[in-house]
Amino acid sequence: MSTKKRKKMSFGAVYGTHFVLCTALIIACAILVSSFSESLTPSILTKNISYVNSSAMQNSERVIILDAGHGGRDAGAIGLSGVLEKDLNLDITLMLRDRLVFKGYKVVLTREDDTMHYDESVPLSKKAQDTRYRVDMTKKYENCIFVSIHMNKFVSEKYSGLQVYYSQNVEGGRELAQGIQTCARELLQSDNNRKIKKADATIYVLDKAVVPAVLVECGFLSNAAETERLCDKEYRRDLATVLFIAIDGYFSSGGEGEAQN
Repeated sequence: MSTKKRKKMSFGAVYGTHFVLCTALIIACAILVSSFSESLTPSILTKNISYVNSSAMQNSERVIILDAGHGGRDAGAIGLSGVLEKDLNLDITLMLRDRLVFKGYKVVLTREDDTMHYDESVPLSKKAQDTRYRVDMTKKYENCIFVSIHMNKFVSEKYSGLQVYYSQNVEGGRELAQGIQTCARELLQSDNNRKIKKADATIYVLDKAVVPAVLVECGFLSNAAETERLCDKEYRRDLATVLFIAIDGYFSSGGEGEAQN
């Protein structure tokens, strides 16, 4: 059957079929990969959510650029407990990378330690240089997506919950964002009724994106209860697993599944 005649699977169809395989994969990762030496919390493993396996050969042809927001002199938001956003972002990003690499994807990190990318001799702010560097990385790879990991903060303490923003520049970002938002609600935050949002010019990495791109606000550091959860390694591990399932489901569906705002 030709590619044109194949019936495309929606994200929902991919998301709804083989969860047992996902569970087996995560358990295998926990045993075989050092970064998974600690078991995942039951809240993720016992959910009746499915997962479709893609071949390692197919996955190796797909590049996922993971962007741990902030870093170095740029701490990002500071939580009520004093925790720094940059540290939480990096920890989740590294755990997500390990899951994706184990599944066969090629993963590129915009940073893998507490650094910023800038040149002292360049007449541009360090923050501006660092942000441009992250966007420029997406121009070096074909068939890639961009996932930026962040934390939220607001003047009011009442707000909580993961929320995803997407770039309107390239098709696929909206579907990826919806997949992540749906997985977060179904697997981890049952009371999360947030909707995905189109990014505007204030989110530089999405405004300038040239590939399917999303920014994930994993939670509010201005909310005491959520900050406490985010400071828990097990909860961050669950977040990384949710992102892993959503990203893999996006690729399994061809990145063309229907999403509803």
